[in-house]
Amino acid sequence: MHNKTLAELRDGLVAGDFSSSELTRHFLDRIAALDGAYNSFITVTEEAAMTAAAHADKLLAQGGGAPSLCGVPIAHKDIFCTRGVRTSCGSKMLDNFIPPYDATVVEKFAAAGAVVLGKTNMDEFAMGSSNETSWYGPVKNPWDTGCVPGGSSGGSAAAVAARLAPGATATDTGGSIRQPAALCGITGLKPTYGLVSRWGMIAFASSLDQGGPMARTAEDVALLLGVMAGFDTRDSTSVERQIPDYRATLDKDIAGLTIGLPREYFDEGLNPATEQAVRDALRELESQGATLKDIDLPHANLSVPAYYVIAPAEASANLSRFDGVRYGYRCDNPVDLQDMYKRSRAEGFGDEVKRRILVGAYCLSAGYYDAYYNKAMKVRRLIKNDFASAFEDVDIIAGPTCPNPAFAFGAKGDNPVAMYLEDIYTIATNLAGLPAMSLPCGQVDNKPVGLQLIGNYFQEARMLNVAHRYQQATDWHQRQPADIE
Repeated sequence: MHNKTLAELRDGLVAGDFSSSELTRHFLDRIAALDGAYNSFITVTEEAAMTAAAHADKLLAQGGGAPSLCGVPIAHKDIFCTRGVRTSCGSKMLDNFIPPYDATVVEKFAAAGAVVLGKTNMDEFAMGSSNETSWYGPVKNPWDTGCVPGGSSGGSAAAVAARLAPGATATDTGGSIRQPAALCGITGLKPTYGLVSRWGMIAFASSLDQGGPMARTAEDVALLLGVMAGFDTRDSTSVERQIPDYRATLDKDIAGLTIGLPREYFDEGLNPATEQAVRDALRELESQGATLKDIDLPHANLSVPAYYVIAPAEASANLSRFDGVRYGYRCDNPVDLQDMYKRSRAEGFGDEVKRRILVGAYCLSAGYYDAYYNKAMKVRRLIKNDFASAFEDVDIIAGPTCPNPAFAFGAKGDNPVAMYLEDIYTIATNLAGLPAMSLPCGQVDNKPVGLQLIGNYFQEARMLNVAHRYQQATDWHQRQPADIE
């Protein structure tokens, strides 16, 4: 059953080919047997999952009217608050945090009848590109357990790639859905900023964070996005608009579509073998009637420095709430309030989180705000304008998701800047608030390579259409790690 797509599992449940209890038990047994090799889950909610599955079976037995994902198992990234279930954000700081409420995304999946298998591992507070910063240990890439799965949503990506869950939620602040999707050979989508509610999603950088789905196929991602998307009065950044049926246009002909290829994304920093795989994928789309057109994004090279001013600045503000007072980790035997603050934060946060808090606080400090943060925000506007100009001439923008395939653990640990550059092709869309997705398009040294598609605002359906048409003509999304049965 684990080799079926999420859509196939949903259809099988409706047809009565198997029960949700059987399906959920199957995935829970796989997690118990196999996840020791990948460390993709922080918490497995076995008892709650089986209870939810039994309830789903009763609804399915009644015939029509069951919710859209009734009885389908999924996993949530451990950044989404779940009532009564530990939500750690991959950090020692929140190891003992049990939320009294569900995030909006969690509520939506519950309303859709999905069964939650557990909470997936992640870089601490979503800060990282390799899933090496989690307090619970690194997640290992199912394609090569000596390599990283990408971050920060590496747990969700690895769980889907290893067939431990048919789909999972994730978040993307600078590429954290697309990059692990690329390195693990699955499909992941970052929606337009504001399309998916951030309420109950623990904040890293509030103007950049966005929740989205990960699964094996574009069809599965479309199904999950239809559940996640929607207006939320509790989120001041949520956008009120009609949510389409993202599956309705998956098979639409792409003849006549113009696909823009940014020259800046095919530069000397791109692995030649990765470029070849991406070019081959683009030729397949061209063979289906799409037109390829070279474009320029003149300020693309400024996206990384702008992002690593804005994101840490917002993080330094958001993470100030973790002070050992109300909830989360508190140091032992503090001598006074200042000692409690200092030691709780020093002991509760990991090195990468501390690094970004320090950078962010510096950028926002008196005398440096205009020189750094204000200037970065001006660059952000230029990057957004570049995309607006490009979309006057093209329908979709395409290129590599990452410059390289998955790298070995520790390969970039001593060089944070080299690690940050792994997000060089994904960061700009977060700064602009645009939707983007990654889908598998080849392999380099038996490791997956991702094709990135970028759409104009709220054009998720068009991206999913292009991705689905590509997947109908190729089999990269069907391939799985050699040792996955």
